[in-house]
Amino acid sequence: MSKWLLRGLVFAALMVIIRLLQGALINLMESQALWISVLLVAVYAIAAFVWGLADGRADARANPDPDRRGDLAMTWLVGGLFAGIVSGFVAWFISLFYENLYAQGLLNEITTFAAFTALLMFVFAIAGVALGRGRVDRKAPPVQRYSVADSERDRADTDVFEAVRDDRGDETASVPAGETAPTKVEERS
Repeated sequence: MSKWLLRGLVFAALMVIIRLLQGALINLMESQALWISVLLVAVYAIAAFVWGLADGRADARANPDPDRRGDLAMTWLVGGLFAGIVSGFVAWFISLFYENLYAQGLLNEITTFAAFTALLMFVFAIAGVALGRGRVDRKAPPVQRYSVADSERDRADTDVFEAVRDDRGDETASVPAGETAPTKVEERS
């Protein structure tokens, strides 16, 4: 199972549970609807943040070089989109039979609500990833970086421009005998 699919399924299920819980709690305490909704969205955001934090730490430990790390942003974005669309569809389907679940029409659930879910999940998970990587990087020894010259020597046999590069280092290139060197053409204003 791919990383984004696992995250998408878990957070789709969590969002459906949160929405069912929201409907039941708001029906019990209508005057506290705002606080109930804010608290449940915060629970969802914290869950995404904690998983993102764990992802960031694991990725930073597996790949000490920041240039070699995985693309967790796309993993969380696609997972969030999947979670939003699936949870919106499931919530809409449940609302056909369970009237206490507050759900809009199918189109609204799989577009607007899915976008809200994806954004919420993505922002908090990526914040967790950044913090997790930062905490590991702060305690890690410095990563040895290679200079451009080192990498050019390593690729000398496959570098297309190596055959025409001037080894002298100056701006002028040698002109074969019998040919004239190109002259600079001044631009007319």
